[in-house]
Amino acid sequence: MAAAKAVFRTPTPADGLKVWELVASTPGLDTNSPYAYVLWFRDFADCSLVATVDDEIVGFLTGYRRPEEPETYFVWQTAVSPRHGIPFLGVKLFEEAAERQRARGARFVEASVSAENRSILMVLRQYARRRTAEITEQLLFPAGLLGEGHHDEILQRIGPLPAPDPAADPLTDTASPVKETAA
Repeated sequence: MAAAKAVFRTPTPADGLKVWELVASTPGLDTNSPYAYVLWFRDFADCSLVATVDDEIVGFLTGYRRPEEPETYFVWQTAVSPRHGIPFLGVKLFEEAAERQRARGARFVEASVSAENRSILMVLRQYARRRTAEITEQLLFPAGLLGEGHHDEILQRIGPLPAPDPAADPLTDTASPVKETAA
């Protein structure tokens, strides 16, 4: 039996409810309303991705370009289903999204992370190291701004990123806004 293959694609509003269900079943993620994801995939689809296996959503990543810093790509939320069976799917999803944005001119990638979330911190550090980019951290929002039981949000900022090499990097082909890539 062949291993499952994930396909990364740009989300549509029709994906919002399934993504919300994935978020609701993922411990540690802030659950927003289904409407928030439907709206996000209308307005920020070009900065977000879903991972599918046989048309089932098994992972997602939401992000956006900061209006006051358009060269900065902020990764807001990401999760993968634990039953997908694809090694390093979360890493591949992050790298695909970040590289698509780098191909479109992003020079910095940001994410806010709990200090205890070692797995995403490792992903961010590896991404920075492979691109010989600096990674810095600072307090973005103290827990007191976010309600009882919430942790401090620590901003991880990677960059400046080198411009991609179109000859060596197939992700720099941005001719199609909806590009499917297999993991």
